Amino acid sequence: MDDTIALPGGRRAQWWLGGADAGPLVAFLHGCPDTRRAAMTGDRAAREVGVRLLAVNRPGYGASGLHDSTQTTVAADLMAVADHVGAETMALLGMSIGGSYAVTAAVAHPDRVRALGLVSTQFGRHEPGSVADVVERFRPEYAEWVAGIAPEDPDDAALATRWRAALPPPDAALLATLPDPDVAAAAREALAQHDGYLRDAALAFRDWDRTPEEVTCPTHLWYGELDTAAPLAEGEELAGRIPGSCLVVRPGTTHLCTLLVHWQDILEVLSRHLD
Repeated sequence: MDDTIALPGGRRAQWWLGGADAGPLVAFLHGCPDTRRAAMTGDRAAREVGVRLLAVNRPGYGASGLHDSTQTTVAADLMAVADHVGAETMALLGMSIGGSYAVTAAVAHPDRVRALGLVSTQFGRHEPGSVADVVERFRPEYAEWVAGIAPEDPDDAALATRWRAALPPPDAALLATLPDPDVAAAAREALAQHDGYLRDAALAFRDWDRTPEEVTCPTHLWYGELDTAAPLAEGEELAGRIPGSCLVVRPGTTHLCTLLVHWQDILEVLSRHLD
């Protein structure tokens, strides 16, 4: 199921709900540039584990309206969609940059978040200047990169090939198992508005709205040994700052593989903390 929902101020958030027809909820916070479509790769695993899997596009991705978002407002948007699908409590799963939002949501809504999972989350990076400064500093290079992907190209196969080519070979090989139309749709949705990615990066590469030390729910972290996008050292630092957290290192594993190859194991771990 996918749809959009009205949010305060006239904005809309685009979301997807999959997995089991009924059961506890795992809310997925996507990386960047990425979208709710990343969660669709975990649909089958979620059904087998018996959990519903929810993903919401952050502002500036797909049909989710752009605004001066923060990690705190994104957490509030997620809770609004969770209310819409009838989930009072949930586990959170943050992928890559999505982990910064997941941490904030877990701290801001401790009455609703039963467990926190973080996969390949970047941590400890700081860009100087305001959010607006960072957005504009990153904009030229990002615009050049998007132009090379050419998301406006109607040729699904060509677009999917360029999207995969931007990834490490093991991650690209995983996406090669997905149909070209699905990969192309994900690329178009992720790159619909440049400021989705730009604001994500600007917010993530500074002090987060809430600190890891404030997390009180059970927390599990998964990192890939060969991940250059989210190096293991950053995962070790983050795990060391979250009280009682558990860090799992996947040998010989790169960024996307840390999630896509291990969906079932991750969801099984999180589901143990759910009613």
